[in-house]
Amino acid sequence: MKDNNTNTQENNLPAGGKPLSKSRIFFGSLFIIVSIVMLFSFISYLMNWKADQSQVGGWFDKSSNIFGSVGNGLGHIFIFGGIGIAAFFVAFLCFVFGSLILKKKWFRLWKTLGNSLFFILWLPIFTAAITRDKNHVLNGNYGYQMMDYLNPIIGTAGLWLAILSSIALYFILELNLRPSIIKSKLNNINDNIKSVFPDSEDEFEADPSTSLRVTETESSGSTQDNKSKLEIQNPELELETITTPNNTSFENFKKKSSQNSDSDDFEFEFKIADAKDDWEDTSTKSGDLVEQFGLYDHKLDLPNFQMPPIDLLKDYGNEEIAINKDELEENKNKIVEVLKNFNVGIAQIKATIGPTVTLYEIIPEAGIRVSSIKRLQDDIALNLSALGIRIIAPMPGKGTIGIEVPRKNPTMVSMRSVIASQKFQNAEMDLPVVFGKTISNEIFMADLAKMPHLLMAGATGQGKSVGINAILTSLLYKKHPSELKFVMVDPKKVELSLYSKIERHYLAKLPDVEDPIITDTHKVINTLNSLCLEMDARYDLLKNAFCRNIKEYNQKFSERKLNPENGHRYLPYIVLVMDEFADLIMTAGKEIELPIARLAQLARAIGIHLVVATQRPSVNVITGMIKANFPARAAFRVISSIDSRTILDSTGADQLIGKGDMLYFNGNELLRLQCAFVDSPEVERIAEFIGEQRGYSSAFILPEYVSEDSASASKMIDPNERDTYFDEAARIVVSTQQGSTSMLQRQLKLGFNRAGRIMDQLEANGIVGGFNGAKPRDVLISDINSLEKMLEELRRN
Repeated sequence: MKDNNTNTQENNLPAGGKPLSKSRIFFGSLFIIVSIVMLFSFISYLMNWKADQSQVGGWFDKSSNIFGSVGNGLGHIFIFGGIGIAAFFVAFLCFVFGSLILKKKWFRLWKTLGNSLFFILWLPIFTAAITRDKNHVLNGNYGYQMMDYLNPIIGTAGLWLAILSSIALYFILELNLRPSIIKSKLNNINDNIKSVFPDSEDEFEADPSTSLRVTETESSGSTQDNKSKLEIQNPELELETITTPNNTSFENFKKKSSQNSDSDDFEFEFKIADAKDDWEDTSTKSGDLVEQFGLYDHKLDLPNFQMPPIDLLKDYGNEEIAINKDELEENKNKIVEVLKNFNVGIAQIKATIGPTVTLYEIIPEAGIRVSSIKRLQDDIALNLSALGIRIIAPMPGKGTIGIEVPRKNPTMVSMRSVIASQKFQNAEMDLPVVFGKTISNEIFMADLAKMPHLLMAGATGQGKSVGINAILTSLLYKKHPSELKFVMVDPKKVELSLYSKIERHYLAKLPDVEDPIITDTHKVINTLNSLCLEMDARYDLLKNAFCRNIKEYNQKFSERKLNPENGHRYLPYIVLVMDEFADLIMTAGKEIELPIARLAQLARAIGIHLVVATQRPSVNVITGMIKANFPARAAFRVISSIDSRTILDSTGADQLIGKGDMLYFNGNELLRLQCAFVDSPEVERIAEFIGEQRGYSSAFILPEYVSEDSASASKMIDPNERDTYFDEAARIVVSTQQGSTSMLQRQLKLGFNRAGRIMDQLEANGIVGGFNGAKPRDVLISDINSLEKMLEELRRN
């Protein structure tokens, strides 16, 4: 977290770094212009109100006001007939509202509004109590009426008491004048007075409100320099028994100090420190910081970053659904005919046309069993000569039975059409994902942060990879690089390789990994365990900040209530995308499954979310532990009903028609969707557009993870075997008091493996402690001098 980010807060960029809308510019400027007009109208009115009083209401009469009859009318309404000189606060509030509409953080809204309303109510009554004039311009009609109403009830003395008490209470609350602070300042003033005018009495003097003072002066045979003074300040001490920490009474001390007064030529003073309350009002301090610098803007590291434009996505032309009435009528007649052949009567039938599927909703006659219709799925498919027939009996919440029939000429759902929709553009989700359209042609969106993890499955070539690209594209179009990081695992090495261009913007990786797209199984294991370390570190931050989730934590950090010097930082969301999960399970087994299960169980609250995809949804791949922690499932077409039950806990995925036809299960209901299509050239253009912009210095570095094998190997390091950079590395570690391998990489410009060996050598020689998870190793040497002595001894040996 860079501290110099706060220096740029004063720029007050519009939220999100986007240009202001025309409506905001219009209304904001309008409020500011109105405030300026009101200000000068009020000033001119106060100077000429008596001369213009007879012309009030005549819009075409000549007026002395700088803004003519309009300015004269405003002054008469707000000042003479309203609140007097407090009307200037109305003009000020117009200016405040205009600046807020233009997203200028010059004022704190509620504090400014509260202060202005107080003076609008208080100032007219105060001026009326002074002038006692009904027609006086300073108090206005409101001030005089309130004074005239209160005066008979509480009298003149009571009126002034209320006025002065209210303004005193205002300043006490505004300036935070607590009794303890006032008392402390009075004590300091009293002490300063006593230091300027010292006491000359040869006796104990006790001030019951502040301190006990003891002064001894030798008056016979001594000069003014030969004196000894004892001062004890503590308001809670009693006068009867007062002793020093060595159980010596003041009387004994007085005799000794008197005997030694001839030889001691100095003033000796004792003081018992007052008890101090170290509690800090962090809300006040953070409020002052926000007032001075504004809210912390996590986007200032990349202030000029531009989100990808929609033009990067291909326009496939008109995507309106063409209605083929002949096809609809033919399918309806065939459905009715098949049902009649099996003695199933129909009371009503209607059709809803989607991009890929037409939904026929039927209401059977009374007495017809639902199960008898569900058994006719294959017969209806045979009669319609169509694949992908799916019967929903009954439709959730509708009281009908649905029959989904694929269209002969389906309509494409492009990624451009759903990204450009108002539903997506105005979405206020934390991690908005647009999948495509429903069978009723509605754009379907979901919040990945609330899923909180997604399990995807589908046979080869059925649209699973396009679904992953749709998820990633949605997030890239909505989230700034400071808000989101991806960890991508691609055993096939080709599906996610296009995203390597956005490494310095959106990707996260281990410190020793060069390729941001992880393809090696061993590195996948280390990455998953590193994410577990990141999860634990984030939970420690949330615990120390007294927050329950990442949203509350980042809100507190933006309000400057968390100190970066205590390790606090803005936490981006992390999305782990894993393709070909079955291949990873086959090669690594439990080493993959256990960290995945742990992340799925715990990582939701701290902003780590998983998207796991596989083309073989068998029970030995998607185990019960995995399924229990992935409530959201997306199924493309699979080969058998057994695979469908594995992924969805129900049949249906085996009846899909492919090409992006999918079923989405969110734990409550099963929805049939047409996934939005985004092609590889579109993804490449988006990645190039982002990659060409200025990014961070490197990818987001995950915590260093050392496996048990590596840790045991480090214990076998020979202490006498030392790298040529050993001494310099030791000095860096001790001077910074931070035992981090990645820091040695940066400082010494070494590879990770060599920096790791040097760190192991430092551990073997007792300079740093053992591996400490996500945190840096403990440094066992406290200063450079001790280190140099140790290095000298090592050289001799």
